Amino acid sequence: LLYGPPGTGKTSLCKALAQTLSIRLKSRFNSAKLIEVNSHSLFSRWFSESGKLIMKLFNEIREYVSNSENLVFVLIDEVESLVHTRQMLMSGNDPSDAMRVVNAVLTEIDKIKNYTNVVILTTSNITGAIDLAFVDRADIKQYIGSPNEATIYEIYRSCLNELVKRNIVSFSETILPYTQLKLVSSFCGDNAFTCSKLLLTVAAESQSLSGRVLRKLPFLAIAYYAVEIIPINVSQFIEMLRKTVKLHFEQLTSFTSSPH
Repeated sequence: LLYGPPGTGKTSLCKALAQTLSIRLKSRFNSAKLIEVNSHSLFSRWFSESGKLIMKLFNEIREYVSNSENLVFVLIDEVESLVHTRQMLMSGNDPSDAMRVVNAVLTEIDKIKNYTNVVILTTSNITGAIDLAFVDRADIKQYIGSPNEATIYEIYRSCLNELVKRNIVSFSETILPYTQLKLVSSFCGDNAFTCSKLLLTVAAESQSLSGRVLRKLPFLAIAYYAVEIIPINVSQFIEMLRKTVKLHFEQLTSFTSSPH
C-alpha cells in the first residue's frame, strides 16, 4: 500500500516495481502480467451488484494465477473507494451495499493470498478513509511524500535538457546534476554553475508541489511568457519558470480561499 498526497508518483512506482520484479524473476516464470483495476467501474447502481462484480473480477484473476508459471501483479489505484472504512459507512443513508463491497474485497484478497505468484499493489490519497482490516492485510505500507529540493531540481533539469534538445531553449553548456552542484565552490564564475544555481533557487521555491505539477511547469512557462523568438536564452527561461511557480501558488491560494 503506497499512500500520500496526489501526484507524487505512487501509481508510477507500482508499475515500475511490477516491471522490475518481472525482469528479475523471469527465470522463474514464463510470463508476467499487470492487471490494472478501475475501482469506479466496479460500482453499480443496482443493489448488491457491486459485490458480484468484484467476485467476477477476482475469479478472472484467479484463473490466470492458477497457472504457477504466470507472475501476476494486480494494481488497484485509489483503493479507498473500494475499501472505505465501515465505521464511516454506517453513518450513511444506505450503508449495506457499500459494506458488501468492502467485505467482498477483503474476502477475495484472503482467497488469493495463498498463491505465491501474485502481488497486489494499491495506492491511496486518503488514508483516513481506508478500512483498518484492509490496512492490516498490507505487508508493506509506505508513505510517498512530495519531492524534496534535490528531486525537484532534477525534475526541472530533465525538463530543461529536453527543451534544449528540442531547440526551444538555447544553452550550449550543461546544467549540473544536483550532487555535482553541491560540490562546486560557490565562488565559481562558470556560466553552467551560475545557471544551475538559479535553477536550484527556483527548485527551493517549488517545495510542496507534486511531481505531476512540477513536470508541467517548465512547459507552462514557455506557454505563458515566451514572447520572443525561439530559442529562448536559458537565464530568461529560468526567470520565466520562477514566475510560473509564483503564479501557480497564487492560483492555488485563490482556489482554496474562494467559496465553493
